[in-house]
Amino acid sequence: MAIKVESNEALEIKTNLTRVSQQVDQLVQQYQRETGSVRLLAVSKTKPLSALEAAYAAGQRAFGENYVQEAVDKFHALAHLADIEWHFIGPIQSNKSRLIAETMHWVHSIDREKIARRLSEQRPKDLPPLNVCIQVNISGEESKAGVALSELNDMVALITELPNLRLRGLMAIPAPQESHEAQCLVYEPLRQAFVELSKSDSMIDTLSIGMSGDLPAAIQSGSTMVRVGTAIFGERDYSAKA
Repeated sequence: MAIKVESNEALEIKTNLTRVSQQVDQLVQQYQRETGSVRLLAVSKTKPLSALEAAYAAGQRAFGENYVQEAVDKFHALAHLADIEWHFIGPIQSNKSRLIAETMHWVHSIDREKIARRLSEQRPKDLPPLNVCIQVNISGEESKAGVALSELNDMVALITELPNLRLRGLMAIPAPQESHEAQCLVYEPLRQAFVELSKSDSMIDTLSIGMSGDLPAAIQSGSTMVRVGTAIFGERDYSAKA
């Protein structure tokens, strides 16, 4: 019987996943969070199928993609992996919303009424409601997508009424900060908003914050899902087509 030998790529990704998962677990313990309360989302944009298959073989199930066509191509190519979970985390153009509605399990980046309505209308009836997070612009950057915290309640009310969306929580990508303390200060209003929302709706259970540069602050601030790419897959190939 032939023995399957893992490639160097697969071994590296497996090692990286173990290291990142251990880091998350250590931070959860350090900040006295409940064990298992923070999920790891592997950001796989621009990465080849072989890298995703290696991560899947190492136990990773949730993958985040930023570019619609790339995400859809990977969805179809890896359809044989029945329990893989696809998260769209990038900006959404209205002319591509149908592709997202038909393939993704999660969308983290809803920040406009038009997009929310299109995703609900275009979600196939034979699929469960699409899990969604509202993207919040917590740093007030004009160049960043996201609703202002002052607009959050209106967006929550809208999504709650849409039949084919299931509001799961909030997502944010804050501006870089110089210290852990400054990162926590930026996250604090979002944390408070999430806590209040989760009190009113038991389905709201996801705070999608934290990347490689601010994992400690995000987990201290209540993150339930961290988005990590380079630390798992290595440097991105920026020449890849969107």
